[in-house]
Amino acid sequence: MGAGTGTGTVNVEGPKYQYGKGCLSDGILGEWMAWAAGLSPTISPDKIESHLLAVHRYNFRADLSEFPNPQRPAFGFGYEGGLALCTWPKGERLTLGVPYSEEIWSGIEYQVASHLISFGHVEKGLEIVRACRKRYDGLVRNPFCEMECGYWYARALSSYALFQALTGARYDAVEKTLYLAPKIAGDFRSFLTTATGFGTVGVKGGQPFIEVKFGQIDVKRIEYKK
Repeated sequence: MGAGTGTGTVNVEGPKYQYGKGCLSDGILGEWMAWAAGLSPTISPDKIESHLLAVHRYNFRADLSEFPNPQRPAFGFGYEGGLALCTWPKGERLTLGVPYSEEIWSGIEYQVASHLISFGHVEKGLEIVRACRKRYDGLVRNPFCEMECGYWYARALSSYALFQALTGARYDAVEKTLYLAPKIAGDFRSFLTTATGFGTVGVKGGQPFIEVKFGQIDVKRIEYKK
């Protein structure tokens, strides 16, 4: 194997496509999935929050015009804003590090934004969402087709977690309990879907409510955390 294969670099830096000491936007993806499923975190919540704040601080750019993106600028470029997949704010970037690091994927943006909001960092989360939606405002990109590895890529469905992050709404079919812990103040109405039906949930006059629009959602108790 010749030097052109990268063997020498791998011998020095380790396996290809790693991130080393980089700040990886989906570095705690599993914890995000556990939160969305109503499971307890497996690592310290303080560390999760610290990671998310670091991702926002280092990987989010309100203006990408001076952010190098030699890969696929179709996702975000110029004066647009976006969240990069990985950065090395303290140096030591790997020569053959994680691919696509400078790309801007909406599915990762929604994941980070919803997780930030779940920790109470509403404005930081919404800052990411607003930048993303501005890129897909219908002038430059199709607002109904968020690109990644092709059109209508499924990762953008992580946007659904924003409902849960902002409202804290989660239905437990075993306990027949609706959990509601909004990160926004005042009355609101939001969408809720379960395996047996869908409807709206929210707060009206300071009191939690659920209105089933189709099917059935058997709720015996509402646990509302202001």
